[in-house]
Amino acid sequence: MRAWLSTAAMIAFLTSSLPAFAADLRVRNAPPPPPIYTYNWTGFYVGGNLGGAWASSTLTDNFSGASFSGNNSGFIGGGQIGYNWQVAPQFVLGVEWMFDGTSISKTSNAITIFNGDVLQGSASTDWVQTIAARFGYAANNVLYYGKAGGGWVRNSATVTDLTTGASASASNTNSGLLLGVGIEYVLSRDWTAKLEYDHLDLDNLTRSSPLFVGDTVTLSRHINMFTVGANYRFTNQY
Repeated sequence: MRAWLSTAAMIAFLTSSLPAFAADLRVRNAPPPPPIYTYNWTGFYVGGNLGGAWASSTLTDNFSGASFSGNNSGFIGGGQIGYNWQVAPQFVLGVEWMFDGTSISKTSNAITIFNGDVLQGSASTDWVQTIAARFGYAANNVLYYGKAGGGWVRNSATVTDLTTGASASASNTNSGLLLGVGIEYVLSRDWTAKLEYDHLDLDNLTRSSPLFVGDTVTLSRHINMFTVGANYRFTNQY
C-alpha cells in the first residue's frame, strides 16, 4: 500500500512540474544561411595571354599569275587591357585592347612560270593588335562573352626569282574585321582566367614588284587565334 501511494505521489509531482521544466528549456533557432556573394564585373583590368595562331595566306604575283597558298601556324603571346560595365545583373559590356607578337612564318615550294623562271614566295606576321567591344552574360563568377571590332597586323611578304636572284618584298600594317568568343572565370577576388578564340579577316596587301615591268604582288591573309590568359582587376568587389 505504501509503495502504491509513493508511486502515485511521484507521478503527481512529475505531472505538476513538467510545465515548469518546459518553460525553462531554451529553443535553439537554426543558424542563418551563409551570405550569397555576387561577383561584380565592373572595373579596369590588365592581363596577359599565350596561345597559338593559324594563318591562311595566298601570295600572288599579278604579272605572271603565280600564286602561293598555304596554311601556317605559330605561337602568339602578349597582353591586354580593358574595362567592363555590369549594366544589369546578368549583362556585361566592355572594351578591350590587345597586342601580341607572333612567330607565324611560311616559305612556299618553288614553282616554274611561263618564261621558265622559278619563283618562290614567303610570308610572315610580326605582330597583331586588336580593339573590340565585348558583350557578355554573367552567371555570377563566370562570364560568357563575344567580341566584335578591328585588328591590325604587321605582315611581310617576299617573292624571289630563284633563276635570276631578283626579289620583291612588301611589308605593311593592314587592317581587318575581328570576331571572337570566350569564357572568363573568377579565380579569386582580384584574378580571373579566360579562354578565347578570335578570327581576324584582313584586307589584301598589294605592292609593286621589280620582277617584271608593271608587276605587283598581293598578299591575302586570314588569321585564327586561340589563347589562354589571366586578368588582374583593380576595382573588383563581391
